Amino acid sequence: MEYFGDSAVEECMSFDALVDAVISKKANAAVMAIENSIAGSIIPNYALIDANRLHIIGEHYLNIHHNLMGLKGQTIEDIKEVYSHPMALLQCKKFFKQYPHIKLVEDADTAEVARRIHQGNLKGVGAIAGKAAAGLYDLEILAAEIQTIRNNETRFVVVQPTNSVIPTDKINKASMKFELDHKRGSLATVLNVMSDCKLNMTKIQSLPIMETPWKYAFFVDVTFEDYQHFQKARSVLEIMAEKFRIHGEYINAKR
Repeated sequence: MEYFGDSAVEECMSFDALVDAVISKKANAAVMAIENSIAGSIIPNYALIDANRLHIIGEHYLNIHHNLMGLKGQTIEDIKEVYSHPMALLQCKKFFKQYPHIKLVEDADTAEVARRIHQGNLKGVGAIAGKAAAGLYDLEILAAEIQTIRNNETRFVVVQPTNSVIPTDKINKASMKFELDHKRGSLATVLNVMSDCKLNMTKIQSLPIMETPWKYAFFVDVTFEDYQHFQKARSVLEIMAEKFRIHGEYINAKR
């Protein structure tokens, strides 16, 4: 909603369903979480973008606020189990050390658990979710802001099956993927090209290539001041690297 405004939102319960929604044209674009400032990269999503040849057309950063909630009238001592997404549980691990009687259970989605508690009138069950979920499903916040690190931010990418037309004078960030031979200094050579072309690497993530044991694909994000600098680097990298592909050219949300 922050990125698109008042556009209609289609809920998806998994990242696979999210990809299917845009490929089948059920949705015009998908908003996919890609990394968190505490928990790190959501690695399977890199593979989903690449395997389905999706294009990143934008990005959005969202401050994450985790709250423990349950049915009204309960206390934390009444809660026996807390269900939430694995990332949310990881980001709140320190808080729950104070309550060893609570069993933490991984689930598919934070807000979905809140809805389930409301619909099933589930006593003794808690959810970790945002304040909006508590208001939507009439739950009581038993403990607010329980994330371990207060500055907790998730980066989302906006993807489509086709590339978006953004004026080149507006583009200042790009995401790419490539593979390299097992040769000494091959990655360092690529990084030197980026540096020489005045690109700032903001992210590098390696992913095993299943068909070739011990060989890796690299997913890299770069920012730049001048689109021509990126074009120069791209022309060189297309020659140097194997299976080079641009996943997206878009506007840096952090600028």
